[in-house]
Amino acid sequence: MTTGFPPGVRVYSVGGAVRDSLLGVRPREHDWVVVGATPALMAERGFKPVGKDFPVFLHPETKEEYALARRERKSGHGYHGFTFHAAPDVTLEQDLERRDLTINAIARDASGDLIDPFNGAADIEARILRHVSPAFSEDPLRVLRVAKFAARFHHLGFRVAAETMELMREMSAGGELDHLVAERVWQETRAALECPEPRVYFAVLRECGALKILFPEIDRLFGVPQPAKWHPEIDTGVHTLLVLDQVSRMTDSLPARFAALVHDLGKGTTPADILPSHHGHEQRGVKLIARLCERLRVPNDCRQLAEHVSRFHTHVHRAGELKPSTMMEVLESTRALQQPERFEDLLVACEADARGRTGFEDRDYPQADLFRRVLAAARDVRSEDVDTAGKTGPAVGEAIRRARIAAIKRELGR
Repeated sequence: MTTGFPPGVRVYSVGGAVRDSLLGVRPREHDWVVVGATPALMAERGFKPVGKDFPVFLHPETKEEYALARRERKSGHGYHGFTFHAAPDVTLEQDLERRDLTINAIARDASGDLIDPFNGAADIEARILRHVSPAFSEDPLRVLRVAKFAARFHHLGFRVAAETMELMREMSAGGELDHLVAERVWQETRAALECPEPRVYFAVLRECGALKILFPEIDRLFGVPQPAKWHPEIDTGVHTLLVLDQVSRMTDSLPARFAALVHDLGKGTTPADILPSHHGHEQRGVKLIARLCERLRVPNDCRQLAEHVSRFHTHVHRAGELKPSTMMEVLESTRALQQPERFEDLLVACEADARGRTGFEDRDYPQADLFRRVLAAARDVRSEDVDTAGKTGPAVGEAIRRARIAAIKRELGR
């Protein structure tokens, strides 16, 4: 079996691999465009078709993606509203023109030479995220992709071009984002949350007006006041982004980062007559998190941790004041005894919340260590060491629970 192509068929490295090599970053993956070929020719050379909407093939050995050069035309709303034309007469330049950003519209040929019809290399040098053509506005997913790239490359100094931001504002205002598929919104958001600075993703979405469409629960937090004594930054939305900054420095855990992002959603629905107090925001937030996660089909591990952090973050902040029985209730409700790793994510999110305040960034957070000690003490109580003579059913469980509360009390020195 050979993958060699006849004369007239040319293969180019494209997209992220070329961009990352120019940035001095190790490419995550390699994608290729094949010009002058047909699906039949690809199959003859042993490539396996995988594309549903357009011809994409897997290399028989490397399993890397090889796509036939194609043009596209808008035919409906949303990400799927396109018709594609892939044929031997489609040129490399036509294929590159349909891409989102100039930095992603660069190709490299077999000799190592760049083909860069839209000056993407210059934009890489200038650290600018710029759309390739007006056709950018035909795909609403590109708004999220630009925000994601802004988050991924912010540490390298990248910024969104003014004309691209304006186009994104027009797309947000025009209703095209309403047609985005939930799974794709979460896919891009997940990738952004895994970036070094996910705060930038949400900041860009807010700047172009997309945040209030896709994440109204988060957008609603901006402008909502908090007590200056505890939150010198005042604004709840600003606090949320500060918390996201903190958690991103502390952990790569996706559930912890997501939980930190949404931990204060309840403050967006606080009655105006009790502001800047936010009594009861913890429980209100749980309902809003559930609604957001159902809408975007967020994975259960992220949703469950986020609900726990919303419900219990003020308990953790007040760890030194809690009764042993209350601490046990927190451990039970969060299933900390069975899932200590997830409880650690909860503590990290709570610590990020405490530090995500102006002037509090470097404060110690002894509450987390206190709960770690309490959890260890409770887990050290083994059921076989508890006197359950004469007890059956629920009474056995209650005896073990009381033993764990006693262990917590001893650990606290009370």
